[in-house]
Amino acid sequence: MLLASFVPMLLIASAFLFLNRVDPDCGTTFSWVTRAMGPWFGWMGGWAIAMTGVLVVGSLADVGVRFTLLMFGLDDLASNDVFVMGLAVVLILVMTWICVVGTELSGRIQTVFTLIQVVALLIFIGVALYKGVSGQGLPGAVTLSLDWLNPFAQGTAALTAGLLLGVFAYWGWESAVNLNEETTDSSSTPGRAAILSTVILLVTYLGTAIAVLMLVGPTFLADNADQEEMVFALIADEALTGFGWIVLLAVAMSAIASTQTTIIPASRTALSMARRTAIPAYFGQVSTKHRTPAVSTWWVAIIAIVWYVGVRFISENALFDSLTALSLLIAFYYALTGFACAIYYRKLLTKSVKGFVLIGVGPVFGGILLVWLLVMSVISMSNPANSYGGISWFGLGPPLVIGIFLFALGAIFMIIMRVANTPFWKERPTVVDPALVPASDGGTAS
Repeated sequence: MLLASFVPMLLIASAFLFLNRVDPDCGTTFSWVTRAMGPWFGWMGGWAIAMTGVLVVGSLADVGVRFTLLMFGLDDLASNDVFVMGLAVVLILVMTWICVVGTELSGRIQTVFTLIQVVALLIFIGVALYKGVSGQGLPGAVTLSLDWLNPFAQGTAALTAGLLLGVFAYWGWESAVNLNEETTDSSSTPGRAAILSTVILLVTYLGTAIAVLMLVGPTFLADNADQEEMVFALIADEALTGFGWIVLLAVAMSAIASTQTTIIPASRTALSMARRTAIPAYFGQVSTKHRTPAVSTWWVAIIAIVWYVGVRFISENALFDSLTALSLLIAFYYALTGFACAIYYRKLLTKSVKGFVLIGVGPVFGGILLVWLLVMSVISMSNPANSYGGISWFGLGPPLVIGIFLFALGAIFMIIMRVANTPFWKERPTVVDPALVPASDGGTAS
């Protein structure tokens, strides 16, 4: 499933690559969809990106805090929800402050966090594979089979469920593109980073999944399904006896790093929307000292904290249900980006085979896959039994209610801004300027 869900992600990453070449705007989907499909679609695409950050930042900080405590053997504190919540809020504020202080500092910190994660994962994968191959795995551990790499081996129902999870797992690879205006060689470097990020994720995800199955097997995972992300602590003890903290370190660093990188796309999207007058100009203010969108960055953090604390007090299940609703927003704005790529380049698609495949067919096919997943998500989430608590909100599953609420809230804000009749609403769909496109992609520039 991880292999299959990589396909739409790579196709949409191709859309990000080619759209960023001709419009290196930190608003990414918002800017590109507006240019290709008009302000209504563009506004909702930007809203979806901003809301994904709001929904997930608190949960990422929560995981980062819990696994840091587990790493230091502070299991009792890790199980204290109020204590963890307090530290998670502090972590969000610290990560936000780093984002505000400067992009270069953020980049250096991300480099350190990424290296720690990858090295720790490689150690775990190596040891787990060795134990699996040498017969030192738990009872129920399984031997690697090529069927594991066949997405259709378990039928279409399993494929659909796996793709829904996979899209969520891969989400976030485009953070570098939201920093395109703050990056050297902004028209090419961020796009290449997006492609490379998806490939790195594929390798680490597949490697870790195969290692886990060969070490503990699916029965162990099923028996400990109620442990949620804490199952990694159990697997770490099995893999690295006495050194399980290495895996806990990888998870903690990943969650803390993601807390920061999730704030960035939401804040940069808000900056782009504000300077195009799609939202009040207040959110587009840039710090004269740090040259970062300080106002929008802090607002993302504040709203994310309010959401996290509020939903967490309702119940842990409600927090997990809000994460499930993320798949609706993710599939929506990724699909829009895929379609926008082909629409924006439509007059150049037949100029080269490369352009037709990578700019037209690929992104559109990726968009269609994501629309299909969006529909399947709605169908699945409409059943209350598929929610974490198995309860009903207004006759529907809580994740779908949360998703509908967020889209409706966005529509209300969009209409309010439309009534304000700012210059943004006078923008009309256009096509890409051939002079901005390399000749190899179907353009006229060299």
